[in-house]
Amino acid sequence: MKGAKSTDELILVFDAGTQSIRAALIDLEGHVEHIVRTPITPYFSHQPGWAEQDPGYFWENLAATSRKLLGTDGVDRDRIAGMTLTSQRDTVINLDKYGNPLRPAIIWLDQRKAEQTGNLSLLFILALKAINKYDLLKRAERECKANWIRQHQPEIWAQTAKLLLLSGYLTFKLTGDYQDSAGNMVSYLPFDFKRQRWARARDLKWKIFPMDPAVLPKLIQPSALLGHVTAQAAAETGIPEGLPVIAAATDKACEVLGAGCRTPQIACLSYGTTATVNTANDRYVEIQSFMPPYPSALPGYYNTEVMVYRGFWMVSWFKREFGLRERQIARARNIAPEVLFDELIAEIPPGSMGLTLQPYWSPGIKTGAAAKGAIIGFGDVHTRAHIYRAILEGLGYALKDGALTLEKRNKVPIEGLRVSGGGSQSDAAMQITADIFDLPAQRPHTYETSALGAAIDAAVGLGFYPDFAAAVAAMTRITRVFEPVPANRDLYQALFENVYRKMYGRLKPIYEDIRAITGYPASS
Repeated sequence: MKGAKSTDELILVFDAGTQSIRAALIDLEGHVEHIVRTPITPYFSHQPGWAEQDPGYFWENLAATSRKLLGTDGVDRDRIAGMTLTSQRDTVINLDKYGNPLRPAIIWLDQRKAEQTGNLSLLFILALKAINKYDLLKRAERECKANWIRQHQPEIWAQTAKLLLLSGYLTFKLTGDYQDSAGNMVSYLPFDFKRQRWARARDLKWKIFPMDPAVLPKLIQPSALLGHVTAQAAAETGIPEGLPVIAAATDKACEVLGAGCRTPQIACLSYGTTATVNTANDRYVEIQSFMPPYPSALPGYYNTEVMVYRGFWMVSWFKREFGLRERQIARARNIAPEVLFDELIAEIPPGSMGLTLQPYWSPGIKTGAAAKGAIIGFGDVHTRAHIYRAILEGLGYALKDGALTLEKRNKVPIEGLRVSGGGSQSDAAMQITADIFDLPAQRPHTYETSALGAAIDAAVGLGFYPDFAAAVAAMTRITRVFEPVPANRDLYQALFENVYRKMYGRLKPIYEDIRAITGYPASS
């Protein structure tokens, strides 16, 4: 490990997300010197609700992206001090005893459900029902991808020598070792979220997620050494053989760190495919009983999170379904379509003339399986521009609702917002966020905060900084602050309290009727 900071050193970071694989070289002041993005097909689906992808597809695209980055003019491989990776969460891969995939990876977007195992005693079930927690446990059991494989593909399960998340699989391909960061353990596995290690032998989780502990990888804390790049991996990727691989965490956890959030007073909003509001905490705080906080990219810390499952996917949905004209103009002008969408809503007043959107295009844990999306308040004045603004406002309302829950559970007021993800590049989205939250919305110097957070883990692990406080101070900064506009704030507060927060309770019975009549969404 290095003993002192040198501004010439670079960290190689891979970010394997849902829509792309990115490779970046980041210096010790947090500048992204070079980056290559490779769009990927998120998944294929052989049945409705399934989402799968070949594990080798991720590795081949990572290797190709790496070769392209490291072959870029001006890239000096000798400056690379170490590497790390961050990835999408809860994507499960089964390997045989030779390290070969046994079946396609099941992606986090997959909607299939396992059957209940019946491993719990009747007395314990009755006790959970008495405190209204049985449904949460049942949901976890049914969401577990390993449970589904064991029940529906027993021949695959019998051959499974290792059960890895995507992060663990890519680490194995890079180092040859079955190790992963504890910061990546966001999945339905027998993981002890409080102690950030595999659960003890008598823990209830082994009954909910039954498996041989030997199939699981060894866990390493973020910023610790995972291994070194093998000769085989070096030949396939162009990465120097023997380069140290440092543990980071999931993409969302790294976003929080890369945005510079280390205390619950500053919340991190992620405007990505999934939109989230997170606070980092050195205390274990459950947002509700049996709903643990996730591991942080800071070793020993926790991220308390509220998620809007479809998030800025809704912007992509709008662009695809209603934005053909803007996409064509953007292509001709060689600009991002979102620039034109910001222009489109410039004349739409805050509150979208009463149009209010509830962004439950996919159900969430808090809302229940029957939840649907809704837009109410239509009048003859409304256009697609109003709908676009209502999407941004609806996501802001949902995240504010989540932030209020975090404040209540953390018992610490949120004083500021750091906004990351591609959506943070929209000035309209940033101003709407500041107005809805009535808080300054701060834009970090790069929206590649996931890669930056991973680089911070590596910089500390490689010894360039004595601790995370020093690394965050040196590698993160704010480039613009959007202050709330008082008139907008007051209007949004009235809509949030008097309209948005009442929508779900009043529409829930109708959602349940929709599911009973149509069967969609499917019963869980």
